[in-house]
Amino acid sequence: KKVIAEVENLNYINLAESIGIDTIINKKLVTASNIFRFTMSTDVQAIKCLTGSDAEVLEFIVKPNSPATKARIRDWGLPEDVIVGGIVRGDKAFIAVGNMEVNPYDRVVIFAMPASVSKVGYFFN
Repeated sequence: KKVIAEVENLNYINLAESIGIDTIINKKLVTASNIFRFTMSTDVQAIKCLTGSDAEVLEFIVKPNSPATKARIRDWGLPEDVIVGGIVRGDKAFIAVGNMEVNPYDRVVIFAMPASVSKVGYFFN
């Protein structure tokens, strides 16, 4: 069983997390994430704002012939404040490591600080 709570006041999110609430929903953050996704110049499948952090979580579907398909993850030249978290290929999920290669249509989950979000899309489109 899980506890899900809607927390209106952004100042209470950390408090709600500290008392054992499993999932916190804030309408402002959900709305901001969706607006941000639709206004980005790159094709991102999903974007989430992490509560308690400035980081964003982005999910990309790798396009054929994109830069990400031409080199191993460690050779992409990602900004320092970007982490490749995982890859979903079909019905299998993998934790991303530097020597992995991605294929067209893989789903790649990225953790990035706001300053680097716009730079990340280049690798997948």
